[in-house]
Amino acid sequence: MKIGTLLNYAGDYLQAIDEIVELEQAGLDAVWVPEAYSFDAVTVMGFLAAKTKTVEIGSGILPIYTRSPTLLAMTAAGLDALSGGRAVLGLGASGPQVIEGFHGMVYDAPIGRTREAIDICRSVWKREKLEYSGRYYEVPLPEGQGTGLGKSLKLINHPVRDSIPIIVASLGDKNVEMTAELANGWLPIFFWPERAHQVWGDALEAGYAKRDAALGQMDIIAGASVAIGDGTEPKREYGRPMAALYMGGMGAKGKNFYNNVLRRYGFEAEAEEIQNLYLSGHKEEAAALIPDEMLSASSLIGPESFVKERLRAMRDAGVTYLNISPMASTTAEKAKIVDHLKTMIADL
Repeated sequence: MKIGTLLNYAGDYLQAIDEIVELEQAGLDAVWVPEAYSFDAVTVMGFLAAKTKTVEIGSGILPIYTRSPTLLAMTAAGLDALSGGRAVLGLGASGPQVIEGFHGMVYDAPIGRTREAIDICRSVWKREKLEYSGRYYEVPLPEGQGTGLGKSLKLINHPVRDSIPIIVASLGDKNVEMTAELANGWLPIFFWPERAHQVWGDALEAGYAKRDAALGQMDIIAGASVAIGDGTEPKREYGRPMAALYMGGMGAKGKNFYNNVLRRYGFEAEAEEIQNLYLSGHKEEAAALIPDEMLSASSLIGPESFVKERLRAMRDAGVTYLNISPMASTTAEKAKIVDHLKTMIADL
């Protein structure tokens, strides 16, 4: 398993980037740059390319609605060139609250649009003349639309790689199936290794059955907070507010993908109550209902024996990248966690 981390986008970006540089020296393999309704991810990724030497630089994620598929391809190719082949294009649908509420774009057909965006990106990177006729994207524009002057073009530059890795953040069955069919990597959230198969197993198998063998094995990128040592268990509590935010507040009734994951893990009653409480403004009460069992099983927080057991469970569930949040107050302490994890993984 490789080790990655999510860039902190809520604080000082320059400080966060300096920290990635130090974690790279400790053995960090990848950094994922989010794009919520914060600063854009692409600017930061380009700066990271200049400041780092070895880490893979992935978008975690770019929403498919905010850029054309061709621009997504151009962006990934440009980053790959500047970083010496270290780019990873992370795609996702985000959610209607952000896409319609912040970007003013209609949130429709996320699976179909992602599928077509992947096809277009791979065509651009191969420097094929772009001629694509899909249900959601048509390039060039067909006769009768626009000025009629559109011309089939290919990328001017020669990409460093003609197949840049694409990861997809997906949770719903049809979206996960599409991911397993087409993507190089899958980025789920709230990954509980022992129960992941009961939630996504059928969808993954259906996608794998249609997967082109040339794509190779799909990477699974699973996140976990990390604190290793006796007496660290209380730090699991820090995960409650975020879990409550996502499972309670990230989406309306019937449109919360994260809440659905909790239901499918076997906590239907809790999921219902968490959402009711959160949406009515009782955030602390909602957080208190996040199941202790899930907080524990989806973390790497505890004595070394516990963390080793969790690492084995992640490995056995097919995880190839750990997307960690080191629970430490200084960069030096976080670097020690990365180094410690690398050693533990090597000893599995």
